[in-house]
Order: sequence, then structure tokens, then C-alpha cells
Amino acid sequence: AQSVSALDKSALISAVKPTHSCNGSTGSSRHSRQVSEQLSIFLFVLNSRDWEVISDAECSAPVAGMSLVNNTVPGICEGFLMKKRKYPLRGWHKRYFVLDKGVLKYSKTQQDIVRGKIHCALDVSLAVMSVNRKSKRIDLDAGDSLYHVKVCICTTKNVIVVVIDVVNHYSSSRCPLHSSLKSIHESLALERERVRQAWAGPDLRQSTSDQLATLCTTLSEVLFFFFLAREREFCAHSPIYWYGISYSYFSEAANMKYRASVSSTNDLASNALVSGRRTVLPAHSTDNSHIGILTILYNNIGKDLSRVSMPVALNEPLSLLQRVSEELEYSELLDIANHTDDPFERMVYVAAFSISGYAWASWRNRYKPFNPVLGETYENVQEDHGFRYIAEQVSHHPPLSACHAESDNFSFWQDQRWKYKFWGKSVEIVSTGMVNVTLPNYGDHYEWNKAVTCIHNVFSQQRSLEHYGDIVIRNLNNNECTCKITFVKSRYWDDENSKNEVQGTVLDRVGRVLHRFGGSWHEGIFCDTLPNPQCIWKPNPQPDDYFDYYGFSQYARELNELTPDIKDKLPLTDTRFRPDQRLLEDGKVEEADKRKDEIEEKQRERRKAMTKRGEEHVPRFFVKTIDHAGREVWVTNGIYWKIRENPGFASTENLDLWC
Repeated sequence: AQSVSALDKSALISAVKPTHSCNGSTGSSRHSRQVSEQLSIFLFVLNSRDWEVISDAECSAPVAGMSLVNNTVPGICEGFLMKKRKYPLRGWHKRYFVLDKGVLKYSKTQQDIVRGKIHCALDVSLAVMSVNRKSKRIDLDAGDSLYHVKVCICTTKNVIVVVIDVVNHYSSSRCPLHSSLKSIHESLALERERVRQAWAGPDLRQSTSDQLATLCTTLSEVLFFFFLAREREFCAHSPIYWYGISYSYFSEAANMKYRASVSSTNDLASNALVSGRRTVLPAHSTDNSHIGILTILYNNIGKDLSRVSMPVALNEPLSLLQRVSEELEYSELLDIANHTDDPFERMVYVAAFSISGYAWASWRNRYKPFNPVLGETYENVQEDHGFRYIAEQVSHHPPLSACHAESDNFSFWQDQRWKYKFWGKSVEIVSTGMVNVTLPNYGDHYEWNKAVTCIHNVFSQQRSLEHYGDIVIRNLNNNECTCKITFVKSRYWDDENSKNEVQGTVLDRVGRVLHRFGGSWHEGIFCDTLPNPQCIWKPNPQPDDYFDYYGFSQYARELNELTPDIKDKLPLTDTRFRPDQRLLEDGKVEEADKRKDEIEEKQRERRKAMTKRGEEHVPRFFVKTIDHAGREVWVTNGIYWKIRENPGFASTENLDLWC
């Protein structure tokens, strides 16, 4: 981490003046300057060269007009800052901030603050704060609240970037998170430099971009495990109660009508009993509450982080390739869409399908899926749903999973690239791939992006998960209508029954709204503009024992089942043959840990050998191409099912991925 130069520190200190509340609107510019020039930075951020770690000693230097050394409470600070809008890619807007007794609140204007019209409030004593000098940006993460602000360009010219001084006063005695994470950041910074020098050696034939991609992925994987750690010793928060069980949009009549309209074949539990599929896993969920990720990282300082194997108890017994296939659990919505003549109603069902793919998330925040190894595959044939699915890990650095599903009523494909953004107590997961669906009866090709997923309070056992942002669905073959879906970001004054809200509209080519729908991504979607207003989608009931089995739905419980009728038909690269994942499912955690280490080491050795030979991995069932927007995408080459039928994978050469 960089440190602040003496020149920078002297400039910053000379710019700081005591700030107190002031009446009247004429003081607005002065207040802006004052709140922007408060100094004492007690911050850090992980994994970026533009961010700085400033020690407590540097923070506690005496400043004219301020007496933090004597531990006195700072006065009121207020003024304008630029705040990032709630939804991604929406830009910034100016807001009036007030910091009083450790509570930061904001509104549009100073007058709104006086009237009590507060948009949000954050206790900085619970926040992890970080600062970027280059962009004059400040991030505050209090677990369930996340602010991104930056200094107005018109407000200051010389101050590089500053943050509110009271964070040192209020946070140092109440939350050990800052110092612990600061130590981790320093360790990772040393490790990053050591790995960078090692990769610069002449024995590895990698380009600079490949080296950087490998490093970023390695750190991201370690940090992602770190995010999911159940660290019980960290900052205590007020209890966060889980999602409510009712939504006012759904009347009992609408629910009854929906249940009556859905075929009994959609009752997955009943189907499982009839078809003989399993309804429970071989063993209960593993207990990972005792695992301290901080300790693991401390014990591996100085080692190659790519060789540090994280405990398998942090995983659920599914791979990422299998988890992506869960987005097709409610594929019957696409079946309906392919038989709906009205293009605007058809779009409503496609929209409902795009929302249904998030339903599993409300039950699954305790564990993460296995990261697929390069060349790993997964096949999922759902006869009840009428589709077949194939996925392959086509890239490891950066990680990239491609999949394709097909039925008589639709084709579905996507390749997913995930980026993780850590803000101190929360992690945002951003997917940059596009989802594609075609409906053969009408020649439609729909394409849409994904919402942002945020895990709040990652160090607490009261973790919560939300999705937010806008999804836009377009028909690439017909511009007759589009759809916009908003995953509403929760607000501090919302009650639990209004969490996870989704709002959507279907518009014609001139922008008129023809259909409106809404609900929540974990409970269902209702549309009252259809000829017969109805609940168009509702998730299947969760098994009563879901907590004992990783939060898995009935659908998820079948994904890793290796039935006799398909065992001899699958390629040996299929996830269901992965031994560490199978051992975890059987409750043999210690054995699973050992096999996981062996599989990861084998992948590294294979990659190193290919690099020395100047070879690159070539995916077997997907090929890279360019889509209509000029983006690189991975699509099926169409040979998986042909090989499966004739000559069969047992008669072909397969990668040896497992130990």
C-alpha cells in the first residue's frame, strides 16, 4: 500500500478547519468546503493500487481547531457531496450530507434536512471506509448500508480526497474490523508483489495481460472465500430479520387461481417421489461456523496464494456449472411464451422467467459452489421440463462458464464472467455476460443483462442478500416491444415485507407502457394488465428440511445425483464424477479436503505443462465467436449430444481432471 507523502499531508492538514452547523442557505458553499476538507483518515481497501492505507498515527496528528487527540466529540459537519445513484451505471448526483454525533445522513438540500426529509442514515461507527485519492472518492460500508460519494470538483482543487474525521473517534473503540482487515490488506499487498515477481520469470511464457488476469483471479477467489466466512467475533449489528412471507400485491384469490392453473407436474417433490429421484442428500450440511478465514490467511503469509486451498466446508456440494442450471427450474414460463401469440404478453412471460432465476438466492447464503476446473462439464437432462442442458468451464483465468439448453419450445444460452467488488462489509457480484433465449414458433431472440447481487454483513451470521439494478430485455429480431425490469434496492425505512421488490413494464416501440407487473423475486410476480389478471409465477415450495441440506430446493437436490441410467453415458469430465464434491455430499469433509487439494494441484501442474509447451486449452463443446454487438461470446458447437449418441463418450478421449 502507498503512503501519503509529507507534502500531501501538510497540504491536507493546512486545508482542514473546524466545522460546525451554520444557519441559513448562504453558508452552503462554505459548508461544502468544510465537509470536504475534514481529515483524519482511518481507512483501507483491499486490492487496488489507487487506494491507500493510512495508519492510526497519521490520523491522530494534531490539526488546528480540532482536538481528536483529547478524544473530544467533533462538531457537526455538513455540505454537498456527489453520491453514486442507487442503481449501477446511473451516474452520480449532488446531495446534501450532515454528520452529527457519528450519524451520517443526507437529502437533496439543506432545507430538506431541516424539514426532516431524510433519504438515508448511516452510523459511521459501524462502517468500513475507504478512500481513493486519484478519483476523489469515498466508500462507506456499514454492512446493510452502502454509500459511494466523492468530492465535488467545484468544491475543492487542492485536497486530494478527504473523509469525515469522526470515523476515527467513533469506530476505533467499537469495531475490531478495521485493524484486522488492514493487516490482511498489507499481507495481500506483499503477496501480490511476491507473486508478480515470480510470474515475471523467464520460465513462464505468459503475456503481461495473462499474468495480471491470473493474479486478479487468484486474489478474487481468496477474497470471495473470505467474504463468506462466518466470523462471529466481528462488529455486532442490530438483528436483521429475514424476508417476510407475504406481499400485498398477491390476493388470496390470485394465488388460488395460480395454483389451480399450474399443472400438478410442477410439484417437484411429488415428481421426485413418482420418478424415484432423491428427496434428501446423503448427509446433512457441514458446520462451518468454526472456520476462521482470517487465521488461514495469516498462516499462509509469504506463500503462493494460488496454492492455498480453502476449506471444503465452505462449499455446498454443487459446482458453479450446476448452480447456473438452476436458472432453468421454471422453464415452463418459456413453454408458455412460445405458445402466446400476442408479442406483448409473450414478453411478460419471458420477463417472469428472467426473474425466476434469482429465487434460489434467498435460501443459499451460507455456502458457495465449487469453482469448476478448466475443462469440467455438466449435463442436465430434465425430461419433466422437456429440456437438456450442457455446460463447460471454457476459461480459468479469467473464470468463464458457458452453457446451452434446448427444448422443443426454446433455446437458452449464456456465458458468465463474474466480478467481485468488496466494500469492507459487503461484496457486490457483477455478471458481465448476457442471457439469450430464442422461441422457435415466432422467431424471437431475446437478450438481457443480469442484476447486481450484493451480500451484506459478510462477517456476521446475520448476512443478507439482495439483487438490485435494471434489466432490459430486447428482441433482437423484432423491435415491436421491449421490457424494463427494476430490482428495487432496499431502503432503510422499508419493512421486511417490502424487501426483494421487483417492478417491470413492457413498452411498445414508441415507449407506451402496455403491461405492468410486479412482486418480489423470492415470492412471485403478479400482472394485472393481462386479460385475466393473475400471478404469473410463484416459486415452488421449499422443503421443510431445507436448512439441513444447504438450503437446497427439491430441484437442486437432484442436480448432483448420479443415477444408474446415465452413469455410463456421461463424459468423465462431468461434475458428478468430481470426487471432492461427492465426498462432501456424503459428509466426509476431511477426505473431501484432501481430494480438493489434489484436484487443484493437478490443474496447476497441467496448466504449467501446457504453458511450457506453448499450448492453450481448447474447449471441447463451445467455441468463441462475436455477437451482434461485437462482443466475444461462447456458444455451443453442437457436438456434445452427437458424441453422446454415437460413438459415446466411453469410446472417445476425455481429459483426466480428477485424482
